Amino acid sequence: MRVSISVTNYSWPKGGAGIGQRLTRIARVADEEGIDTVWVADHLVQADPFADPGHTEHLEACTTLGYLAASTERVRLGTMVAGVTFRPPAVLIKAISTLDALSGGRAWFGIGTGHHEGEAHDMGLPFPSVSERFERLEETLRLAHQMWSGEESPFDGKHYQLAHPVDSPRPTNRPRILVGGTGERKTLRLVAQYADACNVFDIPDGGATVRHKLGVLAEHCARLGRPYGNVEKTIGTRLAPGESAEDFTRRCAGFTDLGIDHVGVITHGPWTEDAVRTVGAAARTLAGA
Repeated sequence: MRVSISVTNYSWPKGGAGIGQRLTRIARVADEEGIDTVWVADHLVQADPFADPGHTEHLEACTTLGYLAASTERVRLGTMVAGVTFRPPAVLIKAISTLDALSGGRAWFGIGTGHHEGEAHDMGLPFPSVSERFERLEETLRLAHQMWSGEESPFDGKHYQLAHPVDSPRPTNRPRILVGGTGERKTLRLVAQYADACNVFDIPDGGATVRHKLGVLAEHCARLGRPYGNVEKTIGTRLAPGESAEDFTRRCAGFTDLGIDHVGVITHGPWTEDAVRTVGAAARTLAGA
């Protein structure tokens, strides 16, 4: 089982003055501890519901990942997940290609429809209807596959038209694609058709929801003729305050029984080095199990 951390809160002591140093240290500890991926949230404003009132520090995702590429050597890097309407698709795809080139092939392409209407309104970002966001998501996934395959013919979609979509340097190995969300009719179908990984959520119902969602994904894979085992199943969970590596390891072992391959961990407030080491100890145990 793979174990990753997701950075959703940048409000360390000293605020913006120390943010680069703190983030660098967290990423380097993750690199040293065997963490699989460092994910960052794609928001322009603080969106962590557990953030302390008055703390609004947040970093733009693609710039942050480029910074982390220079600060690390092994750990993979990705967005959990990029909002499809935040950037024109060719710009977003090029940003991931650039990250992949500069990191030596460590980029994930995490993408979803976006959900934070208030943020879009506050920051002047487009936020069309749900149905249109899904259309734009599918076109972006199609375009990513085309550009990363080296195919430069015109792209003529309903929402996006590109006369000559070129991506150079093209990634040696296509970045792995994760589609965020668990909608049964559209999202999981897009996972089955275009993605390498899905992301479900740790809901305290004995695993019933996870089993159901993965069952729906398996049905979509069967209809499309894709092996269900080719999709990496990730789950998002939270490291409880004071939770030991042993307790967290046992909890992750339970995810294995649900068919989960990869655990992405958030924490209450900003990450600390000790919390990353706790997750790293669990990751090493789970990798050897």
